[in-house]
Amino acid sequence: MPSFIIEGGHRLNGTITPQGAKNEVLQVLCAVLLTSCEVTVENVPDILDVRILIEMLSQLGVRTERKGAGVWSFQADNLNLEFAYSPEFITRSASLRGSVMLLGPLLARTGRALVSKPGGDKIGRRRVDTHIRGFQALGAEFIQNNDNGCYELKAKALNGTYMLLDEASVTGTANIIMAAVLAKGTTTIYNAACEPYVQQLCRMLNRMGADIQGVGSNLLKITGVDSLHGTSHKILPDMIEVGSFIGMAAMTGSQLTIRNVSHQNLGIIPESFARLGIKMQQEADDIVIPAQDHYEIESFIDGSIMTLADAPWPGLTPDLLSVLLVTATQAKGSVLIHQKMFESRLFFVDNLIDMGAQVILCDPHRAVVIGHDRQMPLHGRRMTSPDIRAGIAMLIAAMGADGTSRIDNIGQIDRGYQDIDTRLNAIGANIKRVD
Repeated sequence: MPSFIIEGGHRLNGTITPQGAKNEVLQVLCAVLLTSCEVTVENVPDILDVRILIEMLSQLGVRTERKGAGVWSFQADNLNLEFAYSPEFITRSASLRGSVMLLGPLLARTGRALVSKPGGDKIGRRRVDTHIRGFQALGAEFIQNNDNGCYELKAKALNGTYMLLDEASVTGTANIIMAAVLAKGTTTIYNAACEPYVQQLCRMLNRMGADIQGVGSNLLKITGVDSLHGTSHKILPDMIEVGSFIGMAAMTGSQLTIRNVSHQNLGIIPESFARLGIKMQQEADDIVIPAQDHYEIESFIDGSIMTLADAPWPGLTPDLLSVLLVTATQAKGSVLIHQKMFESRLFFVDNLIDMGAQVILCDPHRAVVIGHDRQMPLHGRRMTSPDIRAGIAMLIAAMGADGTSRIDNIGQIDRGYQDIDTRLNAIGANIKRVD
């Protein structure tokens, strides 16, 4: 398994462009199964999770072709259902959390779908009850096989209905949408996730001939159609990469320009970093971050400690709390980080504490960060990445630390960040990839 060797203390300088959004592309690639016509997708990031999903689609009989840098075409006109229902497919799906979103398209297109219990990051329970209940409301039968850890869904026909989701799950909403677009009648989804990724999926499906109303809200109305046709689609810039680069610039005291960020789709991400005292400017669709030797965490109006917490869109995405936490370690002041969604995502802070950070882990969901104001710099150490977002937070810590750090299990980082070492080295970082 490869590792990163990071020499800290190097300032970044220059321009960097975020990759295509990981969380969007996994939804969009699953949606190509809904039509027998060609679908072209642009700005596809070359990351491990995407490679795995494209390979699975190919094994499912989808014709896949790389037409250029980040440009792929897909045509699912001859599905291999034997593979779709095979033990090999179940085993493959166990390695990729995003494979759960194959359920909706396969169920809608073929009337049957199998998938393993979801794999992916080790960040706590990631239940799929919202997905399953949505499919059951549409008329599917759910079968759970505890012997091989397999979920199976069957339906002679899917029928539109009203449903109130028990949580605004992004992948759950996307999965149910993909099943509902080919169902008979009208489906109403209340408490739907409305992240830009879900909006992008809905717009793509509408261009393919679907009838989805309420895009961008938490109340969707979907009138089923008999079939969908092909389209072309461009993936948004990855908002998590944008936030990660803001954190890197602050931690290393660097001047950095982040290009083509799709500012209107960032929500309160820039504001959340601004609450840590990080200055930034919007120039056209770029974010320009000046070099800052010091940044100070704001307090609330009544003087109480700042709290940054995740929430459904347009609230703060949980994927950036790890980055905000590590960035706060070198700020002036204190902040409470409240990770509501996952109960294991903050456990990586033990590594930061060993590096010299002052962080109090209150419980699995909350941590108080006492900023050093760079008076007590972090020092390098050896770490292991438990998940994608903790991995990038460790990388940011190592880049801002004194001395040399090693991060093992960087395959987790590669799952979500394309050529991150090469791209950062091009603007001044010192990161070596070793086996």
